[in-house]
Amino acid sequence: MWAYTYTEWLVAALAGFLIGGLWYGPLFGKAWQRESGLSDERIASSNMALIFGTTFLLNLIASALLGHMYAASGQPSVRAHFLIASGIGWGFVGTSIGVNYLFARKSLKLFFIDAGYWTLAYTAMGAVYAYL
Repeated sequence: MWAYTYTEWLVAALAGFLIGGLWYGPLFGKAWQRESGLSDERIASSNMALIFGTTFLLNLIASALLGHMYAASGQPSVRAHFLIASGIGWGFVGTSIGVNYLFARKSLKLFFIDAGYWTLAYTAMGAVYAYL
């Protein structure tokens, strides 16, 4: 049963999306771009509306499934919200990225940028569910 409302899904998704804007913008944008091997021209020629729209949709799916996990867990404590969310971010997403990056020969710096984002994004989503 989905125990959270659409509003909570949206707010949690928005939290992850906004963190991504800061993370891949002013905080680590240039380092991420350099480590990813993307030129300014390649980024400028991208369909940013499609990228941002799809990114928000994917954050919404992640948010809804996180909410469902909390509901299935019997409405955990605030502490458990943070532990579950950060555990998903680092333990599932981060390690999955790590395996892919090892085989793709991506840098450790890029790994920490991307895995760090997902850990923080999931933790922020968890905070929304804990406090809304």
